[in-house]
Amino acid sequence: MAQVIDGKERAKQLRKELKGRVSEFTEQAGHPPGLGVLLVGGDPASAVYVRNKERACEKVGIRSFHHQLPDDATQEQVEEVIDQLNADPHVHGILLQLPLPAHLDAEPLLLRILPEKDADGFHPVNVGHLAVGQPTFVPCTPLGCIDLLRSAGVEMTGAEAVVVGRSNIVGKPAAQLLLAEGATVTICHSRTKDLAAHVGRADIVVAAVGVPEMIQGEWIKEGAAVIDVGINRLDDGRLVGDVDYESASNRAACITPVPGGVGPMTVAKLLENTLEGAIRHEESKRKTV
Repeated sequence: MAQVIDGKERAKQLRKELKGRVSEFTEQAGHPPGLGVLLVGGDPASAVYVRNKERACEKVGIRSFHHQLPDDATQEQVEEVIDQLNADPHVHGILLQLPLPAHLDAEPLLLRILPEKDADGFHPVNVGHLAVGQPTFVPCTPLGCIDLLRSAGVEMTGAEAVVVGRSNIVGKPAAQLLLAEGATVTICHSRTKDLAAHVGRADIVVAAVGVPEMIQGEWIKEGAAVIDVGINRLDDGRLVGDVDYESASNRAACITPVPGGVGPMTVAKLLENTLEGAIRHEESKRKTV
């Protein structure tokens, strides 16, 4: 059976490390790092996510700036809050909770967030920096995937890595990060011919396609590392990933569970991004003095 890569435990370790780093930053800078969170509407799942993020901030010493607008908020009202957060020197990362109510256009709102405060790493400027290997904000979930591979002792340099899924949030940045680690990377998607063959030669599989148990266990190469980003609720209420966990566990060397794998790492990496934004902000202040 495969080694289970415990995302909950690794996220707990990371938060402990971050608490020490945040304390050191706060002492030196005279103020804590700050994360601005904007929630529009009353979507219950989004409200839970935001609460979890705010509690996580509190536990490591990051100050959380919470803004909530009603379901019928206009595009201009959301823009106004983003502008306030952009202008606030105590805010070093901004999170616009998605999805937004249907009448709002998310893309220009995400573009309105200053690249240097884009804690989610979605701004095209940050995407470009990632592509050319410059220091930048990187989407939190792919960062968590790489961290889990490292924590499991997976050798990425020279490995054959297959990413199933090409989203801007997970698939593409995960591929960029694996490439930066020295892996040979293939991105697969809905138009890929013979997906099983691609997965079958991979030393590392990152599944981020959003289809329950799409990746079959018999496709997995013996001894591969499997990172399952998917989280899907079945009709019977069970949560499953994009990989058939039971059968894949019989072939993989290590695998993330669902839930309890990648999910906890996403919030931990958001906190890390916020701290990194605060550190860069202080460094830029010193350069202009």
